[in-house]
Amino acid sequence: MTQTASINPAKPGVNRWMQLVMGIVCMAMIANLQYGWTLFVNPIADKYHWSKAAIQVAFTIFILTETWLVPIEGWAVDKFGPRPVVLFGGLLCALGWVLNSFADSLTLLYIAAAISGIGAGAVYGTCVGSALKWFPDRRGLAAGLTAAGFGAGSAATIIPISMMIASKGYEQTFLYFGLGQGLIVMLLALMMVRPPAHVPNAIKKQTKVQQGNAEFTPSQIVRKPVFWVMYVMFVLVAAGGLMATAQMGPIAQDFKIDGVTFNVMGMVLPALTFALAIDRVLNGLTRPFFGWVSDQIGREKTMFIAFAMESVGILALYYFGRDPIMFVILTGVVFFAWGEIYSLFPATAADTFGTKNAAGNAGLLYTAKGTASIFVPVSSMITAATGSWEAVFFVGCGLNAAAALMAWFVLKPMRAKFMSEAVTPPAPGAADMAAAARMAR
Repeated sequence: MTQTASINPAKPGVNRWMQLVMGIVCMAMIANLQYGWTLFVNPIADKYHWSKAAIQVAFTIFILTETWLVPIEGWAVDKFGPRPVVLFGGLLCALGWVLNSFADSLTLLYIAAAISGIGAGAVYGTCVGSALKWFPDRRGLAAGLTAAGFGAGSAATIIPISMMIASKGYEQTFLYFGLGQGLIVMLLALMMVRPPAHVPNAIKKQTKVQQGNAEFTPSQIVRKPVFWVMYVMFVLVAAGGLMATAQMGPIAQDFKIDGVTFNVMGMVLPALTFALAIDRVLNGLTRPFFGWVSDQIGREKTMFIAFAMESVGILALYYFGRDPIMFVILTGVVFFAWGEIYSLFPATAADTFGTKNAAGNAGLLYTAKGTASIFVPVSSMITAATGSWEAVFFVGCGLNAAAALMAWFVLKPMRAKFMSEAVTPPAPGAADMAAAARMAR
């Protein structure tokens, strides 16, 4: 059974903003599965004496299952609505962290990562897809606000998680935060509905960006070169950001930053904890900010600016990050210039390939994050082989620079031509049915 919501064509705003807020809260509840992970790596290694590279395989498994199944989950959202998909996702997110609390082998740790990854992907794909459908007139902003819940959602809990790990152990932290976050997601899922089919026409579009009039399915966009250009760009930028988010703890340790403390409003915080809290906020703010900017000046121009900033930020972090204050500032720059990919690319996909299948199409593009995740354990191996993070930082810098150039010189002209020429492809079997009807006449 599908869920829909009524909408007043003259006043469509109230219900869609409520749906957007619920999606943002759900995203905040699953954020720690990725962005809080770095706090658990060292305690797990200290207890079981597993290598950090082996532990980070769990992070890679989480990213792979979170991303590569999103097209299926997006298809389910397009077909059945958001409610059952988010319910399923919230349950798996809770189960994954509960298993993490009991994991006494790498195998169980990897299984827990896969379960929580599937759950997080179901929630993420649903909330972003719903935002794209409810806000065809403000896709960049809506996708950015939703993605901000995931980017900044862990900011409020980074300090409590860090303190609980120190006082109660990482096992209890996994258990109680997992149960609490999963329950909130499941309760909100009961109130989620899909927009009715006439929303795109009921809302007057005042967008400044080009949007195509054709509707494509996920199986159709994979045959379009413009999709693969976006995919490669997504991989290039996501790789550098994932290295930073997953390896921030080990990098701080190697830079001799982990023992430095800051006095923040009377609280004495380790430099890494302070940096992570700021990074989460900036990683959240960048998504609606650059999403809104892209609604004003265009998707590709915004990509060029943000990706170039990320390239410079990664390089600067390597050269100046050994100073505690510069470490905090430059990690903030890196997170701010990276997080916008999760608003820019979904909005660009919906503009290019249509609203009807926006969740499935955006989910298919989102699998690029999974492809990029293979660089996380590779970065550990490169560092172990060279004894330095230098190669990793230079690779991240180069990947972002390449993506910035591709946005302006490749994607911009290619996408403009595609949208001006594209027409909705016939449904599978439509040609045969039309031929049969002509013969019957």
